[in-house]
Amino acid sequence: MHIGINSTLPAPNLHVFQPRRASFMCNNSTLNPVVFSSAAPSSTRQHLSNLEKLLQKTNQTDPEGVVKGCSKGSAETKGKVLLEGLNLSRIWPEMSAADDMSPRNLIRLQRLLSKTMEYSPRNNLGSRWREYHGCYDWSGLLDPLDENLRREVVRYGEFVQAAYHCFHSNPAMSADEAPLPRHVSLPERSYKVTKSLYATSSVGLPQWVDDVAPNLGWMTQRSSWMGFVAVCDDKREIQRMGRRDIVIALRGTATCLEWTENFRAQLVEISESDNPTQKVGRGFLSLHKTPGAHVPSLAESVVDEVQRLTEMFKGENLSITITGHSLGAALSLLVADEISSCAPQVPPIAVFSFGGPRVGNKGFADRLNEKNIKVLRIVNNQDLITKVPGVFIDEGFKQDPDKPKEEQRNESFARVFNMLENNNPWAYSHVGTELKVDTKMSPYLKPNADVACCHDLEAYLHLVDGFLSMECPFRSNAKRSLAKLIDNQKSNVKQLYTHEALSLNLERRDSFSISMISCLPSPSR
Repeated sequence: MHIGINSTLPAPNLHVFQPRRASFMCNNSTLNPVVFSSAAPSSTRQHLSNLEKLLQKTNQTDPEGVVKGCSKGSAETKGKVLLEGLNLSRIWPEMSAADDMSPRNLIRLQRLLSKTMEYSPRNNLGSRWREYHGCYDWSGLLDPLDENLRREVVRYGEFVQAAYHCFHSNPAMSADEAPLPRHVSLPERSYKVTKSLYATSSVGLPQWVDDVAPNLGWMTQRSSWMGFVAVCDDKREIQRMGRRDIVIALRGTATCLEWTENFRAQLVEISESDNPTQKVGRGFLSLHKTPGAHVPSLAESVVDEVQRLTEMFKGENLSITITGHSLGAALSLLVADEISSCAPQVPPIAVFSFGGPRVGNKGFADRLNEKNIKVLRIVNNQDLITKVPGVFIDEGFKQDPDKPKEEQRNESFARVFNMLENNNPWAYSHVGTELKVDTKMSPYLKPNADVACCHDLEAYLHLVDGFLSMECPFRSNAKRSLAKLIDNQKSNVKQLYTHEALSLNLERRDSFSISMISCLPSPSR
C-alpha cells in the first residue's frame, strides 16, 4: 500500500510525522493536552504502530535524504511547522484523533493542501478595465461568463442592495423640511458616499385614499430616497480597477406613487431632444425630472454631483457606473442619458441593470448608442418585468443581413412596420447587451418559482454567480452564500436546502435571521 502525498510533502521529509506521533493532542486546548500513552487502547496503539511502519517504508523509497535545491534542515522545519499549524480535529471535528491520522484521512489532507488556487474575486483589471466596462459591448466575456466580469456584476448588484437596505431602514420623509443626511452601509469600504438621490412623483393620490387608509404613512409620500452617488477613494482599489470609479446606485419600486408612475407607460418625447421620434415612458420621465418640495429632481442631483466629482478628480482615469434594479434599472438609463452631455469631456459611462423593464422606443435606444453609453442588461428569462411595458415590440422583427434578400421583408411591409413603430404609443424597445440567466437552471431554486422570486435582486445575484455559459448554465463551484436567498425566498428554495439551513441553525423565532455564515454545500458535491 502506498500513500501518494509526495505532491504535498517531499518523500525524504515524511519522518517529520514520527516525533509528533507520541504527542498528538486529541482535544482543542493547547494548555491542557491529552497525550496518547500506554494507557491508550491497544487497538489505537496497534493502529499507530502500523502507520509508523507504513510511513517508514514510504520514506525508504528515496535514499537521497534531501530535496534538490533545499537543505535537509530547512525542509524538515517547513514540514514540521506546516503540520504543527494544522489542527486536524478542528477541520474534521466529528473524527477522533486516531482517525485523523489514518491513511484515508492523510489522503484527504493531501487533497486539502494540494488544492489548486481558485480565481481570486479581486483580480487586477489593470489595462483591461475599459473592456470590462463595456467599450466592446462585453464581446467575448458573456458566454462563457468571464470570471472578472462575474465578480464586477455581482459587486455592482450589491451596491443596489445597499440602496434598498438604506431606504427600508428609514423610508419616511418629512413633508415640511429638507431631509437629513443618511448613512449608507456600503459593501465596499473602498467607496465613499458623496450624495443622496431623491425621486419625486408628479402625481398625487386622491384625498379619499387618506380617508380610507390613513395609516399608509410613507407609502403615499411623493418624494422618496432613491439611491446614492459614491466614489472610490482607496488607492489600492483604484490601482486594481485601473481607474477611479464613480458609482450611481438606484433601488426599485417601493411607494404607492412609484407604482402609479410605473403604470403611466405612454411614450412621450424627451424635452431635450431635437428628434421627435425619441421617446420614453411618461412615468419614468416623471420620476426622473420632477423636483420635490425640499429636494431637487433626480436629474438635477446627479448632474450636479457628477460635474463636481469630475472636476475634483480632473486629470485622473475616471469611469461612471450606473446600476439599478427594476425601477432603478429604468431610471439608470435616463440618468446615463442625462449625464452624458453634462460636461465637455464626460468619463466613459456604463449601465449594469438588473431586471429592468423597457424604458423607451427604438429612437431612444439609438440615442444612447449614438452617445456611446454602454448598457449590460442582466435578465432572468422567467422575470415578467423585463417583458413590459409594450404590446407591440419591434425587437423580434429586425432584419437579418445574413439572409438572402428574398427572405427579407418586402418594402411595403417595411413601410407599414416603420409607421407602426414611430406612431404606436406602446412600441417599446430594449437597450444594450443582454446577459440572460434562468431560474430553472439553479439547482437550489424550485423550477416553478413565483413571480416575486424571479424578480428578486438576491435571486439575480445568485443566478449570475452560478452562471457559466449557455451550455452549462450553473457552475458547481458557485461561491455566493444561500443564506440571504433563503431569507428572502424560503418558499421558492428546494426543501433539501431549507432543511440543510435548519441543520445549520439558520432559523430563529419562526423566521430566518441570517448572519455571516459560509455557503451551503453545492448539490454536485
